[in-house]
Amino acid sequence: MGKVFLNFDTLPSTNEYALDLLAKSKPSEGTVISALHQTAGRGQYGSRWDSEGGKAITLSVIFRPVFLNISRQFDLNIAVALAVHDILRKNAPDVDLHVKWPNDIYIGHKKLGGILIQNAISNKKIASSVVGIGLNINQKEFPPELPNPTSLLLSIGREYDRDTLIQDLCKSLEARYLQLKAGKIEALKNDYYQALYNFQIPAKYERANGQQFVGIITGVSPEGRLCVLNERGVKEYFGLKEIKMILY
Repeated sequence: MGKVFLNFDTLPSTNEYALDLLAKSKPSEGTVISALHQTAGRGQYGSRWDSEGGKAITLSVIFRPVFLNISRQFDLNIAVALAVHDILRKNAPDVDLHVKWPNDIYIGHKKLGGILIQNAISNKKIASSVVGIGLNINQKEFPPELPNPTSLLLSIGREYDRDTLIQDLCKSLEARYLQLKAGKIEALKNDYYQALYNFQIPAKYERANGQQFVGIITGVSPEGRLCVLNERGVKEYFGLKEIKMILY
């Protein structure tokens, strides 16, 4: 992971660069595309990912998880989220760190970063995946429209070496990916649940129709749908955009 490392001062989007690379050539698995600054970075649901140049990790990694059936593509999300969680836990051991479903990284109730995975499917298998990772490292200020951002600097009170964190991230991605490739999904899921924000804790949620309710996250389905036990004791499964956590 990271043996081929393409580093840029500025790119519109590392994910878009990786997708273009896959369309025009055959990059090796584990190729990393990194940029000091993204001018059109993307988050979930097509949202923008804003970061200050040189103060964040903004990179994409090319995977070829052909061993994964499309019905289990969320397993890759789990492995990647855990890899990010691992390096942050190593470098900031005392913070209240969680993975917020499906793939945001939180310190307390504030967002430190996120993951965007774009898969190409062939014959019901995942032919290739572009995994985009954005983490706020040494950023002090954020656009006012962002509801709850934070950075390692703001959370810990000291600056971090971006290159060292990227090296740690590549090692952690490789370790978790090899664990996934070896079929150890139950061990990965157990670790994911231990890191999952609000797991088995009563909290307030909102359905897509605006209806709010108190529920308890009990797990994630193989397809990546969030399982929440509602007040009536019934388990409901939610996909992206079908549920919103009411943050404090």
